[in-house]
Amino acid sequence: MSAIRITKQFSFETGHALYGYDGKCKNVHGHSYKLSVTVIGKPITDSTHVKYGMVIDFGDLKKIVKEEIVTIFDHATVFNKNTPHVELAKELEVRGHNILLVDYQPTSEMMVIDFAKKIKRRLPSHIKLHSLKLQETESSYAEWFDYDNI
Repeated sequence: MSAIRITKQFSFETGHALYGYDGKCKNVHGHSYKLSVTVIGKPITDSTHVKYGMVIDFGDLKKIVKEEIVTIFDHATVFNKNTPHVELAKELEVRGHNILLVDYQPTSEMMVIDFAKKIKRRLPSHIKLHSLKLQETESSYAEWFDYDNI
């Protein structure tokens, strides 16, 4: 049976600031992120299996990505916890804002690496994460490919 790639797309709104950056992104701002998750596997060949013909049920993939990424990052503001932004984060949290502290600079590049780790942990053993594409703006995105990270 042929290996097949399937892709599910997600969207979420997230704010962030890049501490120490020399441009406008040092300021708190937000993006309407689009995340494409591509997995690869072989369709189930057992005709008695409820998911016969599927690599993975799109609903199962959606559940993983929603729980690991979307519900956590949507309408949150992300800061690197190893910077003075922690003080701002605490103040915003006290005021009821959804704050996420991460141990990396919250660029699209670093976020996509984080997302890959989280998604890979949750996939069934017969399914591999093939790639992620995190689109930050209409014309800017970061991509992660499994074969680049072997």
